[in-house]
Amino acid sequence: MGRGQYLSGLFGLATVLLVGQAVAQTPDATYPTRPIKIISASPAGGGVDLSARIVAEHLQRLWGQPVTVENRTGGSNNIAGEAVARAEPDGYTLLATPPGTITANAVLFKQLNYDPAALEPVAIMAVGPNVLVVKNSLPIKTVADLIAYAKANPATMSYASQGNGSTSHLTTELFKSRTGIQLVHVPYRGAAPAATDIAGGHVDVMFCDLGTILPLYQAGKVNIIAVSTLTRLSQLPAVPTVDESGIKGFSSTTFFSLMAPPKTSPEIRIKLNRAIVVAMQTPEVRAKLKAIFVEASTLDMVAMGEFVKAEAKLWGDVIRAANITVEQ
Repeated sequence: MGRGQYLSGLFGLATVLLVGQAVAQTPDATYPTRPIKIISASPAGGGVDLSARIVAEHLQRLWGQPVTVENRTGGSNNIAGEAVARAEPDGYTLLATPPGTITANAVLFKQLNYDPAALEPVAIMAVGPNVLVVKNSLPIKTVADLIAYAKANPATMSYASQGNGSTSHLTTELFKSRTGIQLVHVPYRGAAPAATDIAGGHVDVMFCDLGTILPLYQAGKVNIIAVSTLTRLSQLPAVPTVDESGIKGFSSTTFFSLMAPPKTSPEIRIKLNRAIVVAMQTPEVRAKLKAIFVEASTLDMVAMGEFVKAEAKLWGDVIRAANITVEQ
């Protein structure tokens, strides 16, 4: 299965759940017998944290055991990643994380105290789209316009990102490599200040998550010229995809994963995955996810693991090609 098919699966809300679980093991009937702790690599109130709390509430109600969320931020998510990597592989300590921890950090950082690839996949809690934004004063309405303008003004256009090594940074580097354009990177500490500056006309271009940029777009302060999912978004039905715009196969999403310590048994992870996939498809939870501009995934544990490996290869290649490094 190709990466595009995985991404379609991530954004396609299947009506039949858990069909074709590609695993032979039987879920652990005894698990859990005591409290579960989810360590969130992101601050309280963000998409990862909110998704983790939705999962925690459902699992606690389902299994009758306390499920708590503890925020351990910093170190480009490596503080939380290392804590879970060193935890007992018994299913009672889990990691809630944005994609960079498991798809980019192993290449971004020269030295880590843990191996992100050794973390075991449990479930993708939610997936959010990224969109391509330009400031209003530019004569750019399409991806073709952007490419032509950038080539006519080489290395004079700037692009904002959430920070070095962030999803927005790597997505723009991928876009540059696919189009042959030159853009100057302006890193920020988070999506919100970057979005504010593009709305203020201080930077030219940005790949941004939909939730952050949509209010500015609706207020007429920025222009969204494309979406980086493989299908159009219901919130922006008239906005084409980057793929439709001629950059075939181009895709970038922000996904919120639940991971387990290395060597956690498949039986425990299957039980978690099945419970989470069902929970995230209920009307109540889907409404909560829609409010933060993300959707649920129906990927089983095995398909998720293959998807994460494909993403790690893609973004690892981008990081190496652009010679991107980050200091802890």
